[in-house]
Amino acid sequence: MSDNDKFCGHCGMPLVPEKVGKERRVVYLIVAFYAFFLLHTIVSFFIYEEEITLTRELWVEGIFILSTIIFCLMDWKRILALFTAQGVPLWAWGISILFPIVTGFSVYYGMDVINSFLEVEDNNVFWEYFTYENPVLWAMIFYVLIPPIFEELAFRGFLFNQLRLLLNPTVTIIATAVLFALVHFSFVSMLWIFPFGMALGYLRFRFKTLWLGMIIHFIHNLIVVSLDYYYFDSTFFYEDLIF
Repeated sequence: MSDNDKFCGHCGMPLVPEKVGKERRVVYLIVAFYAFFLLHTIVSFFIYEEEITLTRELWVEGIFILSTIIFCLMDWKRILALFTAQGVPLWAWGISILFPIVTGFSVYYGMDVINSFLEVEDNNVFWEYFTYENPVLWAMIFYVLIPPIFEELAFRGFLFNQLRLLLNPTVTIIATAVLFALVHFSFVSMLWIFPFGMALGYLRFRFKTLWLGMIIHFIHNLIVVSLDYYYFDSTFFYEDLIF
């Protein structure tokens, strides 16, 4: 069989060049990733609309974590290479601390103003968790620990790696930020989540590491959850529950 043959001499099937075959596999993985996480987001939305319980949340988050690990295992060598601090300048580490402090407070109070203007009810996370045993612990796990690790692995890790095999850096950063915003399933929140995802994508591309994004994501979410806890009125909660 020569390099110029277009069909297999044994089965008659069209021959696919190796490069085309690899690109097709990448496209399939990207489509599967987008489809799965969008489906997971939609199903989760309807599950939480009915009732939020600790058991349901553990199932939803568990499926998200497991699926992220499965996708990352398909590209584990390149994912592992992103856990490096080599070549990251000191000023970038400073940005990874200062930037989420700014976004944490500005997003929290900015969204509060927007929600008040739109007459959207308070979405304090402790309205969901205060009936749980150890509500602060669960809020930290579900909002502060899991998202920075597994969302960064999923979007700035696996998805970013696959898209870069086909697209230029700018389109890759935008595409990952779009899905990152969509899976949060909030039109109003997309006003800040999309540019936030763009910034994380740029840092991942610029410094070839996931650490900066994870630190930023962690500090931002920690500030938001801490402010929610500070402003949460448990007395009002129980009065509302009783009456």
